[in-house]
Order: sequence, then structure tokens, then C-alpha cells
Amino acid sequence: MRNKLWPCARPYGLWILVGVACSAAEAVFELLIPLVMSDIVDIGIANGDQAFILRKGALMIVLAVASLCFGLGAAVTSSVAGMGFGANLRRAEYDHIQTFAFSNIERFSTASLVTRLTNDVHNLQMTLMMSMRLMVRAPVMLVSALFFSIRISYRLSNVFLVALPLLLVVVVFLLATTGPLFRSLQEKTDALNLVVQENLAGIRVVKSFVREDREREKFAARNDDLKNTSLRAFGKVVVNMPLMMLIVYGTIIAVLWFGGQMVYAGSLEAGKLITYFTYISQIMMSLMMVSMIFMMLTRSAACAKRVAEVLSETPAITDSGAEAGVDGHPLSPADGSIDFDHVYFQYNPASSQWILEDVSLHIPSGSTVGILGGTGSGKTSLVSLIPRLYEAGRGTVSVGGKPVGAYTMERLRESVSMVLQKNTLFSGSIRENLLWGNPQATEEELWAACRAACADEFLERMPDGLDTDLGQGGVNVSGGQKQRLCIARAILKKPKVLILDDSTSAVDTATDAKIREAFARELKDATKLIIAQRVASVREADLILVMDGGRIIAQGTHEELMETCGIYREVYQSQQEGGSIDG
Repeated sequence: MRNKLWPCARPYGLWILVGVACSAAEAVFELLIPLVMSDIVDIGIANGDQAFILRKGALMIVLAVASLCFGLGAAVTSSVAGMGFGANLRRAEYDHIQTFAFSNIERFSTASLVTRLTNDVHNLQMTLMMSMRLMVRAPVMLVSALFFSIRISYRLSNVFLVALPLLLVVVVFLLATTGPLFRSLQEKTDALNLVVQENLAGIRVVKSFVREDREREKFAARNDDLKNTSLRAFGKVVVNMPLMMLIVYGTIIAVLWFGGQMVYAGSLEAGKLITYFTYISQIMMSLMMVSMIFMMLTRSAACAKRVAEVLSETPAITDSGAEAGVDGHPLSPADGSIDFDHVYFQYNPASSQWILEDVSLHIPSGSTVGILGGTGSGKTSLVSLIPRLYEAGRGTVSVGGKPVGAYTMERLRESVSMVLQKNTLFSGSIRENLLWGNPQATEEELWAACRAACADEFLERMPDGLDTDLGQGGVNVSGGQKQRLCIARAILKKPKVLILDDSTSAVDTATDAKIREAFARELKDATKLIIAQRVASVREADLILVMDGGRIIAQGTHEELMETCGIYREVYQSQQEGGSIDG
């Protein structure tokens, strides 16, 4: 765990060292002030020496100013180091998440990753800031104050033989009981974030089904669960304070009792007893600070473990097998040909059932392939293996005559454009979203892609055209408009392989036909794979695949399948009568 977190703090190593030195110096100068005060009482006031009192008073001011300056230095350096460490840790965690395959993200859940990036990192950076101040100041104050107290009166210091063990027992008990609660606290935060994320992302569904009350109940249950766990965790932490104060005040009473007797007997000067009270307060406050540090470290340890889990996660898909081209640069697919050689796939390696089973297929470059099948037949899983969104469990998937593992993921995915079932647009303008396909695209190329995707029909009616703001997730456009913008973005990429995963389901048949005509015209050299529910969307394809139960049960042209595949023929006829493939 330390090996994962320390690299993020290393750039601020000097700031940490300076901050630690400032905190130590602040404590030392603050501890010298009571000694000067003792001299003022026992010598200056006792002898009526005003000059002595003024000199010592000036010295106290100098010590106080020095302590203040070092305190400011400690505050500044701890803030710089803490915030810098937090920023580096968030960046490292976020960058590592970008290397995750879908299976890695699914293992953690999106809500948990958000919590680990925000709440957990915040706790760690605050721990570093507080530790630079308290973990240095408290031990220095404790050891120095003990030294000076024993130097003033060894006999009176025997009081600590009772107080210190009691404090130690309290701290150990609280640490043992709060540690598991803090880990549970972060998990409850994950659960609450999941409910909020689902509700806000699916707010239209929630309102259309009038399920606001149900969502409120779910939120209230998770919120109460988090509150109760927080109360149990921080309730034990809060108990620390009254127990500590009980021991502190008991110690002060004992010192007052025994110290007063020593002053009355003449074996201890009054000024030294006053100084002793100051030191004993500092000792007890230091012990309280130490106990609070341990509480804070207990929670941060739970956060650090969760962050380290993300940083230690090995991406399921890597570029370790990538080959170099003849020019020494990473290899790129030569064309859009696709081959499946006895491919098996499952999302969960522990599962006994395959999602895809013994799939063998050759798709020539530049051809158009339609894929039909009922829900759960493996259509999306099949095409997801081409850009290595998932890895085949057995067999080989090849693009351009080479296994997909021979390419870096960047080069492979640069050659493959995929419009997913869930159309995703990002906050910003339409132009900014389209430029994802080609950052160097000209105005003419942007409009050409929009015309090909039939998006120009509604864009020309918008006052700001391509500069229209979409809002978060594209909430300002309809489902069909969102699909067409995503298709335009994919066309701009000019890929060697274009995959459309039921991406024209929200457009009418006439628009669907126009888009397919544009594909044949604009991307005639690209291999096009079209997953559809309507036979009309793939009827003109060079090859149509019919899938069921993770297998390709039939393949051929429309005419061939009408003659040889009873399922395809029934689906076609039912759709002619207004049915659907699932029917």
C-alpha cells in the first residue's frame, strides 16, 4: 500500500521535511515560554526587579513571535504538500482507471470508483496535512514537556505513572473498536452514491413510471444506513474526549494537591508549580492530540486500502502482446477484414456457461454484415470482441489478418468505430462532441458527416447550429437525434471497421434507409457490421448472421436465408405483419 501512495507524495518530500521542521520548532519555542514565566515569578516578582521582568517579558514576546512564524510556516507547507499529494493521487487513480477493461470497472462499480476518487482521496490528503502538524507537534510537546516537568520536580512527576497507562488503555480500546467501523463507513458511502447516480442518470424513467416515492425510500434507507454507521463510528471517537478530559482533570487535581503541599512545605517554589501546571496541561493535550491522530489514521488506513486496491488492480486487457510495424511504430490493421476462429467468451470466468460458443466466421474487408438475433443471443458480445472491449476466453479474433492482441488498443480502436446501444453524448456543444471522431475535422467535413447521418435535418433548425449546447448527457436532444449525432461522430472517424449496435432503433425506416445509403457512399471501403431488430435494416447486406444462444445458427444473403433458415423466414414474415424479432 505504501508503495502505491508514496510516489504521489514524493514530489512534495521537501515541503514535508520543511513542514515537519517548522512544527517541531513551533513546539520547542512554545515550550520555552513557561520557563521564562517561571523566572519572572520566582526571581523578578519575588525580588521586585522590574528590569529583570522587562527583559524576560521581551524574551517571551520573541519566543511567542518565533513560535508564531514557525506555526505559519508549518501551516503553509502542510497545505501545499497535502493538496499536492491529493491532486497527484487523484490523477494517478484516474489515469489508472482509464487503462481498465470493462470487467475491471464492473468489479468495483462506478459509484465505488467515484467515492474512491473523491471522498477517500480527500480523507488521505487531510490526514497528511494534519499529520505534518500534529504528529510532529504532539510527540515533541509530550517528550519535551515531560522532560521539563521531571526536571522541575521528579517527585511530582510520579502522578504520570497512573495517568499515562489509563490514557493508553483508552486509546487502544477505541482504536480496536473503530477500525472496522470506518471501513464499513466508506462502503456505506459507496452504496449511497450508487443510489444517487442511478436516480439522476435515470431521472426520466423514474418520472415516467411515477416512482419518485420508491426512489425516496431507497435513498432514505441508504442514507439512514450511512448515518447509523457514522453515529457508531464517530460516537466511539467522541467518547474519547470526555474520557481524556476526566484523566486530565484528575491529574491536575492530583498535582494541585501534592504540589500545593510541597509549596507549603517549602520544597517547591510557587513559580515552578505554575510552570508545572502549564507543562502538565501541554502533556495531557499532546496525549489527546496523539489519540485523535490515531483515530484519524484508523479511518485514513481504510481509505488508503481502498485507493491502493484501485492502483493495484491489473487491467484485464493490456498491450503486452502488441507487435511493431516495419517502421518500428505500433502495428495498425491493414484493412477491415475480420475473422473469428473457434471463439468462446464469458463475462464471468467462474461461470460454467459461455455467452459465445465456438464462433467461427470470416468477414471480407469492405463488406456489410447484418446481425440478427433475440435478446441475449450474443450479438453485442460478438462485436465487442473486435475492438477488444472484452477479451475472448478461447479462440482468436483477428482484424486485418492479425490477432487483435497484435495491435495496441489505441491503434486497434483508431481503426474501429463503434456506436453502442446506449448513445452517449458529453456536456458541451454539438461541435465538441462531433470532434471526438476527428479533432482536425473542418466545418465542411462536420456538416458532411451530419448529412450522412441525417442529423442536418434538425441541426439546421437550431439557432446555434453545431454550437448548440447539449447539456449534460445530451438532454437537449431526442433519442433519435442523439443516435444520429453518434453516427455522425463515428463517420467522421473514417474507420476501417464500423459497428452499429442497434443504433438506428429510434429513427424511422425512411431515415434508416438514408443512413444505410450514406454508409455505402461515404464508407464504401469500411467493413460495416449492423446489429438490428428490423430485417429491413440489414436486408441489403452482403452477409446476414442469425444468432441464438451464443451461436451463429445461420448465415447468408437475404434470399439464401429466406430459403434455408426457417427462423429468419418467420421473423421476416412477422415483421411484414407488424411483429418484431423477439416475438
